Amino acid sequence: MKSILKLSLILLATLFYQEAKAQYDVHFTDQQLRIDYYIYGNADSCYYALDKYVMEPKWGGTRYNMIDSLNYGDYLFEVMLHDSDVVIYSRGYCNLFGEWQTTNEAATVTRGFNESVIMPYPNEIVDVVFYLKDYDGNLIEKMRFVVDPDNYFIQDAQKLPHSILNVHGDYAPEQAVDIVILPDGYTTEEMGKFVKDCEFFRESLFSYEPYTSYKDRFNIRAVMAPSRDSGVSIPGEDIWRNTAVNCSFYTFDSERYCMSYDNQSIRNLAGMVPYDQIYILVNSSKYGGGGIYNFYCVSSTDDSFSSDVIIHEFGHGFAGLGDEYYEDETSYYGFYNLNIEPWEPNLTTLVDFESKWKDMMKSKTPIPTPLEKKYIDGIGVFEGGGYESKGVYRPKSDCLMKTFNGDTFCEVCQR
Repeated sequence: MKSILKLSLILLATLFYQEAKAQYDVHFTDQQLRIDYYIYGNADSCYYALDKYVMEPKWGGTRYNMIDSLNYGDYLFEVMLHDSDVVIYSRGYCNLFGEWQTTNEAATVTRGFNESVIMPYPNEIVDVVFYLKDYDGNLIEKMRFVVDPDNYFIQDAQKLPHSILNVHGDYAPEQAVDIVILPDGYTTEEMGKFVKDCEFFRESLFSYEPYTSYKDRFNIRAVMAPSRDSGVSIPGEDIWRNTAVNCSFYTFDSERYCMSYDNQSIRNLAGMVPYDQIYILVNSSKYGGGGIYNFYCVSSTDDSFSSDVIIHEFGHGFAGLGDEYYEDETSYYGFYNLNIEPWEPNLTTLVDFESKWKDMMKSKTPIPTPLEKKYIDGIGVFEGGGYESKGVYRPKSDCLMKTFNGDTFCEVCQR
């Protein structure tokens, strides 16, 4: 009986996949459309402006979960059939601009950022709509335009001379998570070191659960793009480097935050291969990195905590996990509205805790949960997280999204 049930489930799953794949083929091709745009403003304003379209060789994303049902991210874009409300593709994401808006600088300065979203290349004319979530969690439409796939102003992707290194996996892109690794601060003479650092990335990723159990669901490819200079910029030490994607420490004047404002260079290199996630390895022994959901992640490679940083930042970029620490200095102020539930699955304000990890808790564990010995190793609701000591709660007393002491993800983050 169990064998019959299992076979029936497999057949149903196969039929569902085939039907979903057929729907993909109706609306999209095998290529990828990159939409570059500008987002600018200050702490209280946000404006969008279209930059350009780029057709890239291969769509690396899913072909059957086309509509984003997670509700993760502070930003969303939808692709609709032209002149209709039928959504055929959507994705949530975050960006640097949204983080910058919560810094002190944003109260007095207007800044602009170049950003991109990617989607499967459409077979037909479609409407693309961009939204942001306001401080109260409401979706606000910010930009809408029509995309004609035959528009001769859609550029072909740049043909770059760099070779591709296959680091792990050779699975169909639509059936795997495709990670593209980009090097920053590796000269031509140091590309051998980059190869070893890619191997270090692979070993680090698959040494942690849940990635260990799912290593056959990942492809990892690296773009062999050398930099003119070795290392990356450290403005606080008056160190400036000319590198492949221009990463820099002191992003938002936070010493360990290492990111890049050079979105064009990042996307041009990443687009050489199918990708779901971009990870930039920085040739530096300085502690630091960063990760933004469905945008990109960064980590230095030669610090003693590099393995942990790689996993922590990938938790942001891939899984949408929030930071659970609150003691450290950050550049953010009022990052979370305590009157609504954070979208991150590992943080709560208790406004709608039923939607979070309550189902994983023991029935007698109090909410909030005191830091007492009998609760310390279990799942609870511990106050402090998301850069706030009060009003934001985390699921475990410690976790890789808080510190590197425990060297593991808690059960909630793993889920």
